[in-house]
Amino acid sequence: MSNSTGGSVVGVDVGGTFTDLFHFNETNGTFSTAKVPSNRGDEAVGFLEGLTSFGPLTELASIVHGTTVGTNALLERKGAKVGLITTEGFRDVQEMRRRDRRATWGLSGDFIPVVPRDLRLEVAERTMADGTIRTEVDAEAVKAVCFELLSMGAEALAIVFMNAYANPANEQAALEAARSVWPNDHIVGSASILPEIREFERTSTTVLNAYLQPVVGNYVGKLEAALAEERFDGKFHIVQSNGGVMSTEMARTLPARTALSGPAAGVIAAAAIAREAGFPNVVTGDLGGTSFDASLVVDGKSMLAPQTTIDFGLVIRTPMIEIVTIGAGGGSIARVDAGGMIEVGPESAGSRPGPVCYGQGNDRPTLTDANVVLGRINAENPIGGKLDRLDVEAAKAAIAEHVAEPLGLGVMEAAEAIVRIADSKMGGAIRLMSIERGHDPAKFAAVPFGGGGALHAGALIKDVGLKAALVPRYPGVTSALGCVIADIRHDQVQTLNANLDGLDIEVLDARMMEEANHARAIVESARLAVERIDILFELDMHYLGQTHTLAVPLPIELKDGTTGVTVELIRKAFEKAYEASFSRLLPNIGVRIVNLRTAAVGIRPRFDLSALAAPKDTTVEGALLGHRDVWFQGEWHKTAIYARLDLPEGAVISGPAILEQPDATVVVDPDLSARVDNFGNIIMERA
Repeated sequence: MSNSTGGSVVGVDVGGTFTDLFHFNETNGTFSTAKVPSNRGDEAVGFLEGLTSFGPLTELASIVHGTTVGTNALLERKGAKVGLITTEGFRDVQEMRRRDRRATWGLSGDFIPVVPRDLRLEVAERTMADGTIRTEVDAEAVKAVCFELLSMGAEALAIVFMNAYANPANEQAALEAARSVWPNDHIVGSASILPEIREFERTSTTVLNAYLQPVVGNYVGKLEAALAEERFDGKFHIVQSNGGVMSTEMARTLPARTALSGPAAGVIAAAAIAREAGFPNVVTGDLGGTSFDASLVVDGKSMLAPQTTIDFGLVIRTPMIEIVTIGAGGGSIARVDAGGMIEVGPESAGSRPGPVCYGQGNDRPTLTDANVVLGRINAENPIGGKLDRLDVEAAKAAIAEHVAEPLGLGVMEAAEAIVRIADSKMGGAIRLMSIERGHDPAKFAAVPFGGGGALHAGALIKDVGLKAALVPRYPGVTSALGCVIADIRHDQVQTLNANLDGLDIEVLDARMMEEANHARAIVESARLAVERIDILFELDMHYLGQTHTLAVPLPIELKDGTTGVTVELIRKAFEKAYEASFSRLLPNIGVRIVNLRTAAVGIRPRFDLSALAAPKDTTVEGALLGHRDVWFQGEWHKTAIYARLDLPEGAVISGPAILEQPDATVVVDPDLSARVDNFGNIIMERA
């Protein structure tokens, strides 16, 4: 891999417990990894500690960062205080949502919008659905409302007018008036965030973007200031939720697109590793300190969803990699509920105080504590390298007090039960991503990564019925590797609302070229070297009378300043997509184009994954570190312990076995076997 300046590139993934880094020297093709504790609340500490472990920052050409700051701000409701200005009569769109309920089968549960009602103010204006303006907005009225919001403590401003996607003139006039009195740059208008039909989704996305602007902006600014102090003068970029990379300037403007930044980077890396290893269909599982993130890769491609619900009622409509997140990480706390059932998560001990065995003040058992007690994690050699040893006895005492004694179990049985509950939750997430979408798990392999993913891979093979598990060479820093190999990407959408019959194809062609040129310019502004920029077009379409739309990719290559699009090409693409989804067509019914989606993808030079290959001059015997007793299936098993990175290509290991490395631990269950492929991956299968 290379870029215009040469030097080195570092991918940085800041998680809830650890900050993972992957350093690639573009000059000589070498790489190194690092894993340091995250510092919640001041992530720049771990960020810089990891970066400086590779040497002076002046030698780095670029840094690509996957962050969970936006995700955490949404989940913990710690964003900015937002004021909303909207069309008279529509202040409650955000609260009404889609008339959905937190509890599907009952009336319990509530929803607290991020913008309370007293901060949602109205002005007189009206744009019609066809784009004509019936009532122009009064700039002085907008200014007056801004002053009122500021007096109530608003820190950011969102302006959402009805039908602004069809004609943004009123909204733009309001933005201009607001900027003349608003004391900061945290102002967004819906037409620039999501110029698409559907008032709730446009309102929610715009409001959440404003909610995150000060949080993400301050975070990025703090990192940039810290990097400047270390005399870093290279390029600094952020991973988006769609798996692409964007500039820090764009991250400040569109922070909603970072909502799944960290998990998305891991999926990109896992998909690339699996493709090279000959596994086009995989389900990825990122097990960190706080959560387990599952995603599906079909035919070598990650699955993109047009919108994501971060938490109930918090809808962001922008292309994101489909990821199911559950609270089952290494730091997830185990407890016995009022019904006498063991629960694991969603509450997490995080990095501070961390699991009981870390000795930092926590006295409630976690999933990591259970794995330590079972002997699956080496207490004398913890991952991350910052602790000399783990306190096994403290972990046992915590499990005894909070789980074993309340249920009348032995400590070992209770520890195994904690692990099995966590395995069951992870299996449920994988089923949600596969079976419920019509895919047979038996045709998929798991790609576990994160610090704890490979501890549970064997159980997931058996519980879910997966074909195999592919453990990357460096599972603990896979998301950081994804930051290094991710392409640059920019997505945008524009509502068209046009019938296919009678469509003015020249107008559509001109609009598509305009969108393509705009998206291409944004990718070029990132100033990272790319091999080429691909332009992808997709239409949201449906038969007349239908409510939901179908995503229809268009097989188009730009040349000579035109798309070459035709009505017949669109019709054939729609019928192909519709028949693939529903196994039938609806002849003699008209077809409507709702939205045009355009993506510009800057293809970065490929990272040669063969650089991760296992050594060829070592032996299995030489990698054997010894044996220890490990608890499996209700009893102790004498288990071989190997230095995973010393295992040669082609090595075959029969379970039970533990493969240890600085960033993760791989558990090979008694009825499984593992082999090392030519990319250094561990392929785990039924014996």
